[in-house]
Amino acid sequence: MVDVVSILKENSQVVIDSIDENLSIIVPEELSDASKYLTKAGGKMLRPSLTLITSEAVGGNKSSTVQTAAAIELIHTFSLIHDDIMDKDDMRRGKPSVHKVWGEPLAILAGDTLFSKAFEMIITSKGENLNFEQINKTLATVADSCVKICEGQASDMSFEGDFTVKEDAYLDMIFKKTGALIATATKSGAIMGGADEEVINAMYDYGKLIGLAFQIQDDYLDVVSDEESLGKPIGSDIAEGKMTLMVVKALDKADDDDSERLIEILKNTNSTQDEVDEAINIFKKYGTIQYAHDVAQLNVNKAKEILKILPDSEAKNSLSLIADFVLNRKS
Repeated sequence: MVDVVSILKENSQVVIDSIDENLSIIVPEELSDASKYLTKAGGKMLRPSLTLITSEAVGGNKSSTVQTAAAIELIHTFSLIHDDIMDKDDMRRGKPSVHKVWGEPLAILAGDTLFSKAFEMIITSKGENLNFEQINKTLATVADSCVKICEGQASDMSFEGDFTVKEDAYLDMIFKKTGALIATATKSGAIMGGADEEVINAMYDYGKLIGLAFQIQDDYLDVVSDEESLGKPIGSDIAEGKMTLMVVKALDKADDDDSERLIEILKNTNSTQDEVDEAINIFKKYGTIQYAHDVAQLNVNKAKEILKILPDSEAKNSLSLIADFVLNRKS
């Protein structure tokens, strides 16, 4: 775990520097500050690190990929700002959300600025042996992920209060909302690193699988972790009535009485801790907590299998460690 944290930190500094350089020129200063706010608030920097490491793993030069890695982090940050506004979330990464500090109008502008800057940074990428086709492919890949993020968010919103959602629909939603940008990070790294089409597609699949595992692990941690590690109460997803893989599977397997009781708890926006614990006991009764963990583990195993297409290298080993980190993290 410590090794992965070091790997992410090692790769993130050059991305942070690139972001700061590109956002510091924005005027007025208030918009610049709002745009940079979340990029300075911590975070794992998983996506841009994956872009840089994948580029290196396919034989590319990290310096040619920095702008793209930074752009992907800007897209991620843009989505967080807009999500917080839509979900009315007041905190992000332990700090007040952008819209709580600057108000919704400027927060929307900050998100739009990050979105626009991301594409500018890809277009202006420079590097040895970098050509127009690579930049064009990367732009198309990033643009496609932005559409998928919007589709995923819309699906997530439509799932609220809908207790008939099936597993395939749920997995498609979390892929689009969370996994698509992670898959784009690894695919873009492969493109900018000069990989052939087979490897590019393989790295997209690797990113998709660890992206799915990442979100399922979030769901899993919500009921098995502790409040100190999570930074929020255990079972907060249940209290908020969110659909998770555990909920979807439990509603599919439970008898009528348990199903009705689980729906009743999820519908109650003022659920007590006893009710949250009752829902968790329903998950345990039908084995859906273990099921979620097993699905995440299967995705990680498949992702690591895909890495066999790459030549042995330190970067390839880092990608394998990151796949395990997605599953073994505590927050």
